[in-house]
Amino acid sequence: MSSAEPDSTTLDSLLTERMDGIGVMLDALPTSELVHLMNDGDAEIAGAVRRQSAAITAVVDAACPRMAGGGRLVYVGAGTSGRLGILDASEIPPTFGVPPGRVVGVIAGGSRAITDAVEAAEDSAEQGRADIDALGVGSLDTVVGIASSGRTPYVLGAVERAAEHGCLTVGLSCNAGAPLSAVVEHPLEVVIGQEIVRGSTRLRAGTATKMVLNMISTLAMVRLGKTYGSLMVDVQATNEKLRHRAVRIVVTATGTDEDTAHRALAEADWKAKTAIAMIALDCDQGTANAALTAAAGRLGAILEDH
Repeated sequence: MSSAEPDSTTLDSLLTERMDGIGVMLDALPTSELVHLMNDGDAEIAGAVRRQSAAITAVVDAACPRMAGGGRLVYVGAGTSGRLGILDASEIPPTFGVPPGRVVGVIAGGSRAITDAVEAAEDSAEQGRADIDALGVGSLDTVVGIASSGRTPYVLGAVERAAEHGCLTVGLSCNAGAPLSAVVEHPLEVVIGQEIVRGSTRLRAGTATKMVLNMISTLAMVRLGKTYGSLMVDVQATNEKLRHRAVRIVVTATGTDEDTAHRALAEADWKAKTAIAMIALDCDQGTANAALTAAAGRLGAILEDH
């Protein structure tokens, strides 16, 4: 039996799946008590994530040089795990101005599984391998397998195939000693305990997964120069709210007034980073863009000298 075909008898041993007794009689409790019960459980999640701080740091530091060289960050999962990967991937281009396709979400069952349950799709390791092949991954890519149980065949097949292509591989699970951890370079095991509804890993495990993916993608963007201070200077100002945000970003970064910031943004095709460089260097758009290119897009490297 390969590592992509785990023994199904191990499912009951997983902390996220444990059925040791009927548990709290949820239907007998008042709603207010149920709210507190869920909130108390959720409060433990941040601590579980913190215990993986060193491992998450290693993932970001390993992935960033590859991404700087043109590599992609690829999330692979099934069900809730896959949807969370797609959610995180879809929010990176508008927030940080990276081209679509630099951060990719792949879900077992394809696009239909984003909104409709295609539960059986997670059982095929072969499909996981095929979906990775279809992406044309290579040594600059980072593939993050996401599986709360740590044993989903689709995810195991995907990361094993990614490793064969020379990718950096990461495994994110919510159980200790997960099979997924054994087949990746960087295992992340965020152990959050039993769910309030036994086995429903869309709850605490889903929250923990979202927190870790937020950290990986956001901190990778920070390391790649997509922020200045805590400002999202590469935001895509594609609607009125985001244009207003871009004006405030330019004002905050340069200390100029809103009218000046608005004029600079209009000249810079509403690219906040370019507008900031134009104001700081007292130059036109072309000169500002050339300076940013020379600084590998790192606005701080330009402003430190002025």
